[in-house]
Amino acid sequence: MKKLKIVLLYNNRHSYPDPNDYRNQLEADFDDPETTEWQIRYLKRSGFEVIPIEANENAYLRLYRLRKKIDLVFNVSEGIYGLDREAQLPAMLEMLQIPYLGSRPLTQAIILDKAKTKEVLSFHGIPNLPFQVLRRSDEIIDTRLKFPLIVKPVAQGSSAGVTNESVVFSVEQLRHQAKKIIETFFQQPVIIEPFLSGREFSVPMMGNPPRILPIIEPNHKLLPKNYLPLDSLEVKWHFEEKAGSESYLQCPARLSRKLERKIKEICLQTWKALEIRDWCRIDIRCDREENPYVLEVNSPPGIIPPEVSRSSYFPLSARAAKISYQQLLEDLVKIALERYRKNYL
Repeated sequence: MKKLKIVLLYNNRHSYPDPNDYRNQLEADFDDPETTEWQIRYLKRSGFEVIPIEANENAYLRLYRLRKKIDLVFNVSEGIYGLDREAQLPAMLEMLQIPYLGSRPLTQAIILDKAKTKEVLSFHGIPNLPFQVLRRSDEIIDTRLKFPLIVKPVAQGSSAGVTNESVVFSVEQLRHQAKKIIETFFQQPVIIEPFLSGREFSVPMMGNPPRILPIIEPNHKLLPKNYLPLDSLEVKWHFEEKAGSESYLQCPARLSRKLERKIKEICLQTWKALEIRDWCRIDIRCDREENPYVLEVNSPPGIIPPEVSRSSYFPLSARAAKISYQQLLEDLVKIALERYRKNYL
């Protein structure tokens, strides 16, 4: 029987993200080489012929040469330049008519831009927080936004640019943090929104239509005293990975039926509104009255093998659902291939 030819499309980082060095965070979205090596091993164990391609300037040429031989691209890449970089590789694959895992270019471009995501969600009546985009740190701040606020790059993932300093309590702090982010991330705008003090959840989804995997909740009570209760770079890259972990990430989260129903309904609405395909992870935060709001959508979500990290959210949730990492990769390949067999879109 012919082996399926699977291209693993990835980006590798060259340094580990450091909350004290913002320039060092520019590749936070990328994977460590060890992660890519293990992903290749797992895909090969599943009986696939695997062709690794790094999503750099040479990726298009390699994809073009192989286009008639590829059965599916397992896309975990982020792209490398610009505010729409997550749409770059899907657009190339669309042009070359190569099947791939994940959402189409338009969805990917919108999802990476937190402000555009919010605009779409607001149009569809899906709960999300009021916000303002700043292209300069000295712009007039919307007085309807009440402190404390959180300041984030508008188009970064993996908590890049989000540290303890991101939560601000005054206009002076806000302008200082906005200036730092804009200058560090090559004039990328920042988004500011209220910082909620309620519970936080991460919701992995996969399939067409989507299945919601066990919901994850970080237990902020376990954080060191100098860490603010949010999914910051300090927490994600240092506390979760180096200090300790699976006890901090509760999965499945302990939820009332009412709150669980609300969260799942909001996530399904978000999937539909943004026309997500195959898989994603949605981050939710509640106010003090446990009203949930969409913070952002992660597509592609991180999928680090357990040999490298036990705190990678999507595999952690899959394990709680009794899905091994091996089976998770196989299921995702199947989900994407079935979508193409039934309907190209």
